[in-house]
Amino acid sequence: MKWLATDPALSRLSLTNPIHFLALGFGSGLAAKAPGTFGTLAAIPLYLLMAQLPLSWYLGFTLLCVIFGVYICDKAAKDMGVHDHGAIVWDEVAGLLITMIAAPTGWIWLLGGFVLFRFFDIIKPWPIRWLDAKVAGGFGIMIDDVLAGIFALLCLQGLAWGLA
Repeated sequence: MKWLATDPALSRLSLTNPIHFLALGFGSGLAAKAPGTFGTLAAIPLYLLMAQLPLSWYLGFTLLCVIFGVYICDKAAKDMGVHDHGAIVWDEVAGLLITMIAAPTGWIWLLGGFVLFRFFDIIKPWPIRWLDAKVAGGFGIMIDDVLAGIFALLCLQGLAWGLA
């Protein structure tokens, strides 16, 4: 079984390029199967570091990840010559960070956020699917995962409030 993707478009990227390294989710997007899931998993250590920050800093850093993510994803897609290639997973990193905004602490909440985000990212309910199909460029790559993150955030916060 191959662990790493061998798509020819990937040969146009380099992990030594900081933009490519981030777009590929620290290399996790190179997984041959389920790169989006691996990209979301790669976001967990970043989230755990950020979870220690005051909420205002967490929000600011997450916003920067989204804003710069538009550029990062657009640049990597152009360098590959493929719009929204599966290996570009920075959008999943940003999506998980959005999902986990003000989440209760504990592994059960992190697991819940992970599952909810992956659910919305894969299922793509309206308007996520529509945006994914209609919006191009780096913004198009990012927006569906930003919305999936917001949907997952609302569900996770609803669970937290319901169990409180």
